[in-house]
Amino acid sequence: MTTPNTVLITGTSSGIGLATAIAAARAGWTTIATMRDTGKAEVLSKAAADNGVADRIQVKRLDVVDPESIAACLDEVIAEHGRLDALVNNAGAAQVGTIELSSLDEVRAAMEVNFFGVVATTRAALPHLRAAQGRVITVTSVGGAVGQPFNEAYCAAKFAVEGFMQSLAPVAASVGVDITVVEPGAVASEFVANLGVDRPALVAAAGPYAPALEAYFARTQHAFDNAQTPAEAAAPIIGALTADRPPFRVQTSDWARDFVATTLADLDGSAVQTLTRAWVR
Repeated sequence: MTTPNTVLITGTSSGIGLATAIAAARAGWTTIATMRDTGKAEVLSKAAADNGVADRIQVKRLDVVDPESIAACLDEVIAEHGRLDALVNNAGAAQVGTIELSSLDEVRAAMEVNFFGVVATTRAALPHLRAAQGRVITVTSVGGAVGQPFNEAYCAAKFAVEGFMQSLAPVAASVGVDITVVEPGAVASEFVANLGVDRPALVAAAGPYAPALEAYFARTQHAFDNAQTPAEAAAPIIGALTADRPPFRVQTSDWARDFVATTLADLDGSAVQTLTRAWVR
């Protein structure tokens, strides 16, 4: 019998990661659904049972900022399944603020999870992916292509991820590993809720930036009121997972494609600045 392909997905306790784990299992993959706190696996476990794929999903602990946790998880996967065919880097954390009001520790924390966590997990997985001629799929963001107000640290990390992956892609391809980045826009998930932002307190502490921050929050609320579902965002990830020749860059909606296209065609930066300045007025 042919051994099913195995995919490891980070950040699967909610949102896009959870939806991707369910969709990958439904597509026939042995799915290693990882999360920092496996005590939060109940929602995933119920969704797996409801979708009839509980036998294809295995929950494991993996904290992307802990190299020992990454290594231990991968060792278990290889010992139990003998192979790793794909890695989906999904774990991430939002960070709202502007540099005059944010501490350097807050900026470093955003970079640690959103950038260095991706680098560390990819680095550890590559020998196994190279052996399987597999692929790395990384969930970035439209914020990895378009810098957004009050998302300086988050967008910096996502820009860094995209630059890292774009640079890695031809090198990885030379040893048989495909690289794809997936760029969602607003997704109706726990991602923003997990940030724990106290909006009134943040505005009250914003000093001269308060009017711009209020305008930003109003615009962002509207965007998330019209967000796509996690399942909709997960569909292009599964497409990249199963395609014979996955593209390097994929957006998860028409809106995301149009938004990213703004920056890709904006040689002097004026189009993006005109767009995003309107968010803070």
